[in-house]
Amino acid sequence: MGGWWCFGGAARRRQRNSFLEKSIYNYMLLPFRFPDQDFEQVRVEFFTNERSLKSACSSTSSKNQRSSLRIRVFNFVIKILTCILYVIRAMNDNPKADGMTWSVIFFVNRSEALWIIQVTVAMFSLTETLLVTYLGYKGNIWHNILSPSFLLELINTSPFILTIFSSRLRCLFVPVFLNCWLAKKQLEQMFADLNRVFQRTSSALAQRLMTVTATTLCIIFTSVCGIQHLQRGGERHFTLFDSFWFVMVTFSTVGYGDLTPDVWPSQLFMILMICVAITVLPSQVEKLVVTWIERKAMGATYSRHRAQSEKHVVVCTTTLHSDTIMDFLNEFYAHPKLQDYYVILFSPCELDSTLKIIMQVPIWSQRVIYIQGSALKDSDLARCRMQDAEACFILCPRSYQDRSAADQHTIMRAWAVNDFAPQCPQYVQIYRPENKIHVKFAEYVVCEDEFKYAILANNCLCPGISTLVTLLLHTSRGQEGQTCPDEWVRIYGKCSGNEIYHVRLGESRFFGEYKDKSFTYASFHAHRKFGVALVAVRPNTPGASILLNPGPRHVMQAMDTCYYMSITKEENTTFVEAPLVPEKGLERVPSLRVPAQQARSRLTRFFSTKSPSPRRRREDPSAAPKAAGGVEEAVTAQRQALYECAGPNTLAVPSTSGCAGSRRGSVASLGGGSRRASIAAVPSFGQAAGHQTECGGDFDTCQDENMAETVKDFPPVLPYVGNAPCLSHVLMLKRSICCLNLSVHCNHCNHRCAKDYNWANRGIIVCADFASNGLYNFILPLRAHWLPRSTLKPIVLLLEKQPDRYFLEAISHFPLVYWMIGSIENVDDLLNAGILYSDSVVIVNKESSNSAEEDTLGDCNTIVAVQTIFKLFPSANIITELSQSSNMRFTQFKADDSFQMSMSKVEKKERERGSNLSYMFRLGFAAGTVFSASMLDTLLYQAFVKDYLIDFVRLLLGIDQARGSGHLASMEVKTADLWIRTYGRLYQKLCASSCDIPIGIYKTFVRSGASGAAAAGGAPVGVVIETDDEAELHRTAETAAAAEAMERREIAHMVRYRMGYLKMGYRDYDSSMLQKRPDTVSYVIINPPYDQKLELGDIVPHPAIVALARGLASDWPTPRFHGLAGLVRLRCERV
Repeated sequence: MGGWWCFGGAARRRQRNSFLEKSIYNYMLLPFRFPDQDFEQVRVEFFTNERSLKSACSSTSSKNQRSSLRIRVFNFVIKILTCILYVIRAMNDNPKADGMTWSVIFFVNRSEALWIIQVTVAMFSLTETLLVTYLGYKGNIWHNILSPSFLLELINTSPFILTIFSSRLRCLFVPVFLNCWLAKKQLEQMFADLNRVFQRTSSALAQRLMTVTATTLCIIFTSVCGIQHLQRGGERHFTLFDSFWFVMVTFSTVGYGDLTPDVWPSQLFMILMICVAITVLPSQVEKLVVTWIERKAMGATYSRHRAQSEKHVVVCTTTLHSDTIMDFLNEFYAHPKLQDYYVILFSPCELDSTLKIIMQVPIWSQRVIYIQGSALKDSDLARCRMQDAEACFILCPRSYQDRSAADQHTIMRAWAVNDFAPQCPQYVQIYRPENKIHVKFAEYVVCEDEFKYAILANNCLCPGISTLVTLLLHTSRGQEGQTCPDEWVRIYGKCSGNEIYHVRLGESRFFGEYKDKSFTYASFHAHRKFGVALVAVRPNTPGASILLNPGPRHVMQAMDTCYYMSITKEENTTFVEAPLVPEKGLERVPSLRVPAQQARSRLTRFFSTKSPSPRRRREDPSAAPKAAGGVEEAVTAQRQALYECAGPNTLAVPSTSGCAGSRRGSVASLGGGSRRASIAAVPSFGQAAGHQTECGGDFDTCQDENMAETVKDFPPVLPYVGNAPCLSHVLMLKRSICCLNLSVHCNHCNHRCAKDYNWANRGIIVCADFASNGLYNFILPLRAHWLPRSTLKPIVLLLEKQPDRYFLEAISHFPLVYWMIGSIENVDDLLNAGILYSDSVVIVNKESSNSAEEDTLGDCNTIVAVQTIFKLFPSANIITELSQSSNMRFTQFKADDSFQMSMSKVEKKERERGSNLSYMFRLGFAAGTVFSASMLDTLLYQAFVKDYLIDFVRLLLGIDQARGSGHLASMEVKTADLWIRTYGRLYQKLCASSCDIPIGIYKTFVRSGASGAAAAGGAPVGVVIETDDEAELHRTAETAAAAEAMERREIAHMVRYRMGYLKMGYRDYDSSMLQKRPDTVSYVIINPPYDQKLELGDIVPHPAIVALARGLASDWPTPRFHGLAGLVRLRCERV
């Protein structure tokens, strides 16, 4: 029974709980089950306190900014009007009192009309004051009544109200001139309302200045009116002008004594006013000075009115370094069209002491404005008038060791500027190429790593390219070094003034006559006639890009844009007709005497007898123009005719296959026979004087057993987004990641050092602290598709940190690319990397600096390491990248080298003359062995005037490729080529044979003697050492030579010991020591004159032509990324 009762009790409890749950659930769902049932609702109204009359008036008068501004303007006008009426009354008053009489002080002469006006104005003023006081009343009424402004208002208005009820009081004196203080208060409140209405923050300095000025005027006006009135009771009455004179003389502490108050009330009044002035004015002036100091530290504000009438650009960066800012200002104002522009320096940091001194120079203080603020604040951007700026330059901070963090700051600034002023053009500079995707909205972007590594890579192919590009990007008039007695300094300085300019062909005096001629024809004849080098063209077609030396395929049209190298642009050139004086022996060249009409007639006769080429018949006829019939046959016949005109010794197509031991990259002899050869005429129309090679094959053979089979294709893996795919030599089957490590053997390779690989060509060593994505741009030019496969040089990346796997995946598709962990400060690492078997050693500056106190010492690690390598391996060709251009003088430094000292004097003289390129005479920079990434800043600056310059340099360096555009190559002048004699004849030789266009000469001469005297063609350099005792000089030279020999022996012993430890032979090092380069001077001549002499060993950089192969586009590999179509090399060979 007990168990049954327990069971029944539990069941009842469960039933009761279930009932309660259902009841609560039904109650909660009751409003939803019966939607039509009425429920009690409460209507809530908001802001009921504003429905009263007081609230409505208050919102209309004080809370509404525009209404409040109108009321304050009305009140200000009323107060000024009362002061004017007082002055009118005082001027018409003529008191008559012979002594101290109080009646003339308390009562004045006032006309009835003036009284009526003053009473009316007083009533308006009192009514407005009472209304404002009532509306502003909150809590304690006595606080408003006892305020100084309200009491002063009662004193100036209530007496006039009383005169209405008593006619005898109409002449009662009322100190209405005290209303000037109320007018001053209204003026301050008006400025506050103006800021709220127009949503602008006016200058605090202007407000302080206005306050001090108004206070001073109020004190003077009060003193003048007070002393004038009180002197009515004296023996001598003061007019308003006499009172003004007395007050000014008294406040200036001059005290002439010609006017003096003679009654005690006026004397007491002046004492009180002097005390007020001494008390009030210093405090106001102190606030003004403090505001001015703060304003000077924060910089100025560019006003809206100036922005509407003037043009300005904004330079935004984290820190303002004097070198960077001066480079920008010199480059920016070097253009005549930019002289009226203003430059605003916008930075969150204060100016350093050097920049403060520079900004005080009149030439900069009148055109440069400094504003301190953040680009992420709209208020600071408004101070710069960013929305009205012509351009915004966002520069990277070079003081940051973390380049990724510096790029993040730049990206945030670019976003903020684009959000605030989307119509303002942005010129953005970043470090890392992977960050370009974040600023692709900017009009112009310069990635330093892309250009830096591309220039270093091209320096390995074409010596001196870094110097050539740097000089092209800097503005110069070609006057540097013209006072130096050395001939090479003068020609080098003069040609450094060449820059890239553009002009429309139909409007050009240089190129207008070459309409309907080939590009090669126009380039040669323009250089021969005017001395300018036509290097690129942009067709007048939608979406057309710049074509670097498109060759004779391109026919010049009137609307084409021509890009040429010259000392100055065509608009600043004067043309003087002068007879052409031919070079000696030039009249014996038959091709220069054959006019174009004879060449055309010869081709016409040849067309009637020759059959068309079989190859031309196989091409797609739709690819050729249909305007002229038989173009394919004409092209083949033209080649044959040009070959017959040139003779058997015509310059052959320059081959880029150099010897394996060449140290200057892929250079080739200009060819030629043993006797004097003639030069063919440059084709004026049609195709190149040669036939094109098949694009699908690579006919040169490679003897390197370490190189797997390669194809010309686009790299399948890109290390970052935004890199345009470039046609390159890539492996058919990529290598394993383990095989990329040079110093660690794997299952596929047992080699441990560069010597074990036994490469056919000398390698290139790249020393960097880590593998950045920009290093990919170093590999691309060295694996470009136009390089013959047999000339590809091994690339060894000597890194201090382990590269990430994605970077290794990207480089694993390129042939002969390796990496290893090591440092340039370790001799063993350099030997394992193959420095004895390398053609070039490229040293990239470390981003981490060990000198945070002084920026100029940031290159100390790199400079000392380079000096050590130079001592240990004197035959090594070292290419160094530094962060500071001023430190280029320390690379391969010799303390006792008189020649370097003479160049240092030349540099100092050019700097004193105001040259922006004073460092150009440093031997390392002139030779192209030293490069500073800071020199690339001018590329961004000049893009403001030359919007095409960034695209042009990218094409020149091989960063980008364009359909039909050429590439950069070089060739060396051999002994068999000296018959050409001059640069002008070389220009014609290249244009007539391979259709290449030279752009300069890389010259080298040996300087002999310990004193630094050099000979260039037998001419001394001009360094003379004056001494009285030649015997003592000879002994000193012998001692120095003996010490140098001892040092070399010690170094050789140490290196041999390390090579023995690494199990390497000594013979390679001994041979490299014997091949020590003599002391030479190398320099680049950009666009030399037509009669510039050629010498043995000159290297000529030139854009070789590359074009799309007609009829073979389907056989060419398709890029795996969006962008460029396949490119093939167009080589012109004899038929």
